[in-house]
Parts: sequence; structure tokens; C-alpha cells
Amino acid sequence: MITKTGTTIVGMKYKTGVILAADTRSTQGPVVSDKNCVKIHQITDKIMCCGAGTAADASRVARMASRELRLFQNKYLRLPLVSHFRKVCTQHLHKYGGGIGAALIVGGIDSEGCHLYEIHPHGSENSALFVSLGSGSLGAIATLESRYRAMDKDEAIDLACDAVKAGILNDLYSGSNIDVCVIDYSGVEFLRNYRRIGVSENTDTLVYPLDSVRIKREEVFDIVEEY
Repeated sequence: MITKTGTTIVGMKYKTGVILAADTRSTQGPVVSDKNCVKIHQITDKIMCCGAGTAADASRVARMASRELRLFQNKYLRLPLVSHFRKVCTQHLHKYGGGIGAALIVGGIDSEGCHLYEIHPHGSENSALFVSLGSGSLGAIATLESRYRAMDKDEAIDLACDAVKAGILNDLYSGSNIDVCVIDYSGVEFLRNYRRIGVSENTDTLVYPLDSVRIKREEVFDIVEEY
């Protein structure tokens, strides 16, 4: 059975960079196949992407585009732009007319500034201040639209996590933990399992007093025959 990431992935710009966040659940039909998979992929030193849809398709497209950008960098001795990654992915996906189940959120920083794009499986793309894709994107985008504003790094991380959490709590195919990636001019910071969702807050074991169940009557049955 095909493994799908189900997924709630989020991307947003903040004052000095870009935040990407994703849940960590992948499914095979109604079964959770992996509770802690990685949906955030590194493309170059300052370009990252999140993948939703079919797990194999999303990771293969990201790896293919990463190879293209690294070949460009080695050939021309120039750092590739985020728009270069966007172009490689959209042209590749458009050739297959939506047959490749990969929806991507791309974030990065280059010589032209901070960039955030959403790329759909049929090859269309859009630039945005914030975006969410995947089966849990409805809850996530509602959180982003109601609370997004000019923010610093810590505020942006909290909002991105809350958006993914909203997707997780309203989507059976999203769950487990939240991974966060911060991209700014100093580099990339990947925060693995930054927040756990759905874990019981009360971890104390229940202890019952010995006299909590009182014996009101005692009766002995002789069921062994004596010879």
C-alpha cells in the first residue's frame, strides 16, 4: 500500500527570515505507518522545503531539485536562487499533469531576500506571506489568517506550531510531533520534535489504597475431594 504523509505543513515569513513547520505522521490507508517521519527536506544551505502527499513522490521531487541546484552551483560557482528551485519543481510536476503526488512549501533566503512559495502537484505555484498545505491545512490556515502579523523569531515559531497543532487536532491523517525549521541570514536551524501533540499531560500512575475495596463477606468452598 502506498505510504502517504497525510500531513499538515506550514510556511510563513517573519521579520528576518522564514519559518517552516510540519507534523510527523505518515499513513497507509487507515493505518499509521510512521509516527515520527521527516517532512522537511534540505535543498541547499539556505533553501528548505516541506512535502505533503505521497511520501515517495515528495521526497524524490525534493532530491531531484536539490541535485539540479547543486550542479548549477558547482558549474557556475554561484549560489542558486529560491526561484530556481521553484522553476525546476513546477516544470517537472507540470509535465506529469498532477500524476506526481507532491505538494511542496518552499522557503529560503538568497541574494534577493526572503522567499516563500507553495507548489501544487499539477505544477502551479504561488508566493505568499504564509501558507499551509495538506489534509490538515484547513485548520492551520484558519489559525494563520486570524493571528498573522509582523513578528520576531520566537513569536513566529509559536504561531507556526499552533497552526500545525490546529491541523493535527482536526485531521486524522496528521499527528504525533511538530518539526520546525528556521531559515534566516545566519543559516538554517532545524528543530526536530520541537513540540509533542496528543500526549497525556497527566503521567502519574494511579495508586489505589489497599482498603479501597472492602470485603463484606467471606465464604470458603471445599472443592477438593479427600481420599
